[in-house]
Formats: sequence, C-alpha cells, structure tokens
Amino acid sequence: MWLNCDLGESYGSWKMPVEEAVMQVIDQANIACGFHAGDPVTLQQALRLAVAHQVQIGAHPAYPDLQGFGRRSMQLSESELIGCIQYQVSALQGLATLAGGQLTYVKPHGALYNDMMKNSVLRGQVFRAVAQFSHPSLALMIQAHPDHATFQAEADALGLSLYFEAFADRRYTDEGWLTPRSQSNAVLNHDEAVAQARQIIEQGTITTEHGQILTFPVDSLCVHGDSPGAVEMATHIRQLLAR
Repeated sequence: MWLNCDLGESYGSWKMPVEEAVMQVIDQANIACGFHAGDPVTLQQALRLAVAHQVQIGAHPAYPDLQGFGRRSMQLSESELIGCIQYQVSALQGLATLAGGQLTYVKPHGALYNDMMKNSVLRGQVFRAVAQFSHPSLALMIQAHPDHATFQAEADALGLSLYFEAFADRRYTDEGWLTPRSQSNAVLNHDEAVAQARQIIEQGTITTEHGQILTFPVDSLCVHGDSPGAVEMATHIRQLLAR
C-alpha cells in the first residue's frame, strides 16, 4: 500500500509550507496543474522534489476554479471537460520530463473527483480523457468504494488501469462517499486520522460516520497537504505502513 499527498498547491503569495518535509515520507505526489492551484514555479519545485526523493508523480487536474480551489462543481460539455483534463495533464507531463521525472498516473481534484465518483456519465468522460494517453499510458486514481467492481469493469473496457485510494483524514458517509467539507465533522483530527489509517492498513475496513463497517480494496492512502499537522500525520502513517 502506498502513501500519497496532494501537493504543488501554492499559488503566488499563497503558500503551502509542507512540500519538502512531506515529500520525504510519501510514495506518490499528486501535483496540481494550475487550474485550482499551482503556479509554474511552484509546479517545477514540486516536481524537482518528487524526482529527488524518488516519489511517483501524478497529475492532479481540476475544474477551472482558482477562486474556489477547485471545490465547486461546474457544468462542462464533454469536449470541454476532456480538453480541460488533457490540457492540464499534458502541461504537467511536459514539466515532469524537464525535471527528469515521468508522469505515471492522474488523480482528479476536489469537486471533479467527487462528481466523477457519483455520476457515471461524468466518470466515463474522465476515464476516456485519461485512457487516451498512450505514450506512456497513465493510470487513474479514484476513490476506493464498496462498488469498486463496477468502476473496475468500466475501466477495463477502456484498457485503463485504476489505483483505488482511501483517505486517512476524511470522514466517510454510510454510502461510502466522503462526508462533504461543508459539514463540521468532515475532516478528521490527527488522532482520528491515524486511527482510521491503522484500521485501513490492518483490517482493510473503514468505519463510517454512523458506525457502519465498509470493506473495499485500497492501493494508496491519502493525506491532504492542507490538513493541520500534515507532515506529522504522514510520518505516523508511514510508520504504520512500515510495520
């Protein structure tokens, strides 16, 4: 099981301070592509750090929503959405090459990620956008969920590889989705996140907001770079994985 983190999300004078420290303990870096966060210099710095620490590089595309940090749903046509995703991924792919690295997967960000998981039409568009990359081919990281077999079958039909991820620092609904950030209990504190990560690693299950136990395959665990104490949290989870 890998440990991943959303990074490269500084923009201009707004800085995310954890980049270098957290890069030392993760396996995969989901690097912003400029549409929700990440200016060119920030992206180059994040990519160089990933290469230096031998961390897998993933593109983290979003709706074009800098003002809302990509956390607001948008209505785009199929051609607009596919073009939006492929533009962002291609830009990061080029920067990764210049930094001496290689892009290996894509993880949608924020509202695009959540909307895709619940909307099969939108999910198909995202799947097709990523599946069309072939030199090299890229995997797609999506949320681990009890209905994972359906998502896997959709991906298999396109020859698309999936990575299923679970979230250490987010609470889950009884249906297996992430509790909306608009709710006060959506983001777990340090102790809660470490406990949830331990349950995922050791038991392969997660306990929802109302005490339901859900089971699903997990390839990678996510810690958000903007979570309080993200570096300490990632370090503790790294120790759990090492055991």
